[in-house]
Amino acid sequence: MSRKAIWFLVLAIGLIPSLACGLFAEPKPVSQSAPAGKVMLATVPVEKPVVVEKEVVKEVEKIKEVPKEVVVEKEKVVEKVVVQTVVVEKPPVPPGATPAGPSPQDMFFQNYGVNPFMDTEDDHLSTFAMDVDTGSYTLARQYINDGNLPPKDAVRVEEFVNYFTQDYAYPPEGQAFAIHVDSAHFPFAESERYRMMRVGIQGYAVPPEKRKDMSLTFVIDVSGSMADGGRLELVKQALQLLVQQLRPSDSVGIVVYTDDARVVLEHTSGAQKETILSAIRPLQPESSTNAEAGLKLGYEQANGAFKAGAINRVILCSDGVANVGQTGPGSIWEQIKGYASEGITLAAVGVGMGNYNDVLLEQLADNGDGFYVYVDTLAEARRVFVDNLTSTLQDIALDAKVQVDFNPEVVVRYRLIGFENRAVADQDFRVDTVKAAAIGAGHKVTALYEIRLQPDAAGRVATVYMRWKDPDTQEVAEINRKFNTSDMAASSNAAPPRFQLDVVVSECAEILRESYWARGSTLVGVLEQAEVVGRLLPNDADVVEFVELVRKASKLGK
Repeated sequence: MSRKAIWFLVLAIGLIPSLACGLFAEPKPVSQSAPAGKVMLATVPVEKPVVVEKEVVKEVEKIKEVPKEVVVEKEKVVEKVVVQTVVVEKPPVPPGATPAGPSPQDMFFQNYGVNPFMDTEDDHLSTFAMDVDTGSYTLARQYINDGNLPPKDAVRVEEFVNYFTQDYAYPPEGQAFAIHVDSAHFPFAESERYRMMRVGIQGYAVPPEKRKDMSLTFVIDVSGSMADGGRLELVKQALQLLVQQLRPSDSVGIVVYTDDARVVLEHTSGAQKETILSAIRPLQPESSTNAEAGLKLGYEQANGAFKAGAINRVILCSDGVANVGQTGPGSIWEQIKGYASEGITLAAVGVGMGNYNDVLLEQLADNGDGFYVYVDTLAEARRVFVDNLTSTLQDIALDAKVQVDFNPEVVVRYRLIGFENRAVADQDFRVDTVKAAAIGAGHKVTALYEIRLQPDAAGRVATVYMRWKDPDTQEVAEINRKFNTSDMAASSNAAPPRFQLDVVVSECAEILRESYWARGSTLVGVLEQAEVVGRLLPNDADVVEFVELVRKASKLGK
């Protein structure tokens, strides 16, 4: 049967189930995980989950390689076939496990699928936009600390991994980035012939005293839902920490929104800290939520206070709930993108459990060339706005992309772990009009691959390319690094402790999101490996906390 015939056969089979299931609706809360903007086509018996953006017809032929009870979807905007497991009901809590606490309601997440293994003879290129978001990890942390496992759609593996400190050397003076690659066999790999490969990108650091001046516009949600759990109070405390870091040459303006939006503070010098704090302290929750109006007015204020050569950023603080005006991330961005002039970026700061929209905040940050963080505690706010202020707010790269070129003579197949919603078409890697990610000063980005080697393979494993645009000069730069089998560690024990941590963290996330590739793995098994890593990194508070989180999660049922 021809490829075209196969495709039309799948399409025809899918029409009736699609309509019957009513899957053309808007995205639902976490209990209903159909992604927005996608059309369900068919349910087919397959053996492994697939997420690709190659030739659609080629991938339809490969559906036989994916597990049973999966759904094939066709992306409306990007040609992309997504195959994802459909879980009908939550499995019972195993004997001896800790029963879950009350689960927060009306939490909105999106399922981006799970990347497949790709055969290098079919496609030896893996391309993605770099991601420095960490919201998924801190949100999962709050779920677990509250006595619940996070919903599987809330888990984005790359945001778990990139929450943690890495061991990458900074680039030489005069160079913006350095590429690091290492590999070793780990217990979680499919078999002895599979290895984990870590691709690390390290940006140059900017000392706090050398950071650029800042023109910041706070856009604060003061709707009624911000009263729940002290959300607005946490936002106010977080912003007060940030205000204390301002210099006289910085400026801050404040916009709030509820049914509509209003300016509560015109842009004011950082020298007038008490004036700024006096505008923040009295804020109280009010009524409905018009995020569209808030962002429109916020960008208007940011445009009016634009400083050439400075950090110009809108900082949105919200639980992501929008119920007045445009309410979806795409529709809101369509309304405000004309206000977002070149050089003004967005940071989305999420707060709250229950009635929280992760999708809105994460996608607005992506559209706004910015980042998304979830602040669950004042300590996390201090980490973002005090300890890491310069790397949080000062970008050193725009539209940063990575492409890994695997050598088919050495690598049989590979799988990128995470970055499902950051995929870039291979042919667009050097198309500089394609939007990607902004990277802050000193930031590091880690991507993990699982690879299968040819028998007795030797030589070049892969070449890693990175391409980005300088935010000041708008010039595009590209660097690369080759990685050979001779550079591989003999075993996981010989791998750097931070590499071991990354693998354990990724496996934890894979289990939490119920990845097909984590079948057979348990959080109890992850805990054993996490404790080993914890002994290697005893002075890292984040690692100590992670071990305890895995311990708690392992008692909640997985």
